[in-house]
Amino acid sequence: MNELDSELVAGQLRALGYRFTPERDSADVVLYNTCSVREHAEQKVWSRLGELTDRKKEEPGLVVGVLGCLAERDGADLMKRMPVVDVMVGPGELDKLPGLLDNAVRTRAAMLADGVDAGRGVPRSAGQAALQGNTSRRSGTLAAAADTLEMLDLSRAVSPLDESGPKRSAYVRITRGCNKFCTYCVVPFTRGAEVHRPPEHIIEECKRLADAGVLEITLLGQTVNHYRFEHGAAVSVGGITQPQKGRSYAGGHRRDPFAGANVTTFADLLQRIHDEVPTIARLRFVTSYPRDFGDDVLEVIRDHPRLCRYLHVPAQSGSDRILGMMNRGYAVGEYLEFLDRARGFLHQPESGRPCEVSGDFIVGFPTETDADFAATMALTRKAQYKNAFIFKYSPRPGTTAHERLTDDVPEAVKRRRNNELLALQAEISQTVASSYVGRTVDVFVEGFSSHERKRRSAGPTRDEHSRGDRGIGLTVNGRSIGHGSACAIDDEAEPAPPAREAQFVGRTDTDMIVVFDAPRDENSLAGSMVRVRIDEARALSLAGERVA
Repeated sequence: MNELDSELVAGQLRALGYRFTPERDSADVVLYNTCSVREHAEQKVWSRLGELTDRKKEEPGLVVGVLGCLAERDGADLMKRMPVVDVMVGPGELDKLPGLLDNAVRTRAAMLADGVDAGRGVPRSAGQAALQGNTSRRSGTLAAAADTLEMLDLSRAVSPLDESGPKRSAYVRITRGCNKFCTYCVVPFTRGAEVHRPPEHIIEECKRLADAGVLEITLLGQTVNHYRFEHGAAVSVGGITQPQKGRSYAGGHRRDPFAGANVTTFADLLQRIHDEVPTIARLRFVTSYPRDFGDDVLEVIRDHPRLCRYLHVPAQSGSDRILGMMNRGYAVGEYLEFLDRARGFLHQPESGRPCEVSGDFIVGFPTETDADFAATMALTRKAQYKNAFIFKYSPRPGTTAHERLTDDVPEAVKRRRNNELLALQAEISQTVASSYVGRTVDVFVEGFSSHERKRRSAGPTRDEHSRGDRGIGLTVNGRSIGHGSACAIDDEAEPAPPAREAQFVGRTDTDMIVVFDAPRDENSLAGSMVRVRIDEARALSLAGERVA
């Protein structure tokens, strides 16, 4: 979600003439888009702001902004703690950033000209902020009339190229916010109530991305499978159909209870994008809530080949008692029933269409006992995830757990449980990956692997230098070298050696990571679909050989 927010903000600022620089130290404006879900990410923000405080003493005209969940959660206290921050914008107010940024630039210039900060240790903040505050959960009608954030998505800058080359994969938001109020989670307070975008807006955005060359789209939502849009209740402001507040319902159903002629459900939306945007080769979605996942969605995925058979469905704990304290709204038995049902519809490895699932877990939640953790280990064994995201519990300010529950599990115990669960999941991931050995799979190529990028940035090898000395052209980091050297080659006597192979990386439609080798100069592979025969399985990736 944050990655998409950053992309939308960057496109908005580019359209206004801002130029981006890869070096933070050379920027006149530095913006941090923040997450407050995990403590580690938050601490990194405080560290970066501390570094900018020192820089701003030397460059008082520097403008610093904090965007996203941390800004929304901490509000004015953030600027009091860090006066280096000039601009704060919550995730529900990102469309207001350009105006606030312009005000901050002008304010800092005026303060500098007037000597306002002369003799101060830390320059004063420009004090520009846009936060939802208590307006984030207003009524549906008022929210529609006030919801200007939709314009950020509608005005998205779509280009076939980005800074790194052809853009073939993109995110599209279909819902914002969350109504679940899990006790450990700050998202309902920082991103507001669940809001669903009009389907026509979503489909039009997908079409524009496809026209720009995008081949893979991932639909985003905090609880993405809750999506539904009731056309009879749609509100228009200025000729633009507005997003709608999400409707609360009991869940536990096999089909969406609101399906009908005047409602676009999540299943309907998936089918429409698949059918109306045929050049999209793959359509994914994250993140799913396990309790409210209807058979109609599973049927659409099963019957439409370009919908990926990959489900990210967080469990968070294998203990019913802990799930209750987390306010997750389901029991372990319900979660496992969903996994069985999903695999019954989608897992068809014999026909080359497996289905894979990933999950999330929090270990060391308040009062978690050894028995509770053992239940989480048992659920992990039964679930057979391809991978799982596992975190130690850390209390987040603003959440119910932070206010009402004592963080009473010792850090050493959290660390031990975290490592034990990681080790178990590594074994399961290896087993899942091994089932792919011998298969030939379709791989959407993302580009050079991280190993290859490191090898390229290190410069040519000794063997490549020797080729250059013999008059063979070589490209290193985009620069051609080796031509015109002293020793020419008689092509008829000694043919030039083949181009060195490079390692590429991509993903299957089940989200399995695949690495394979191909000629180094095949840069066009990025963003394409290739066939790879898998001959090696690792816990976190597959390796194989490209086939015609």
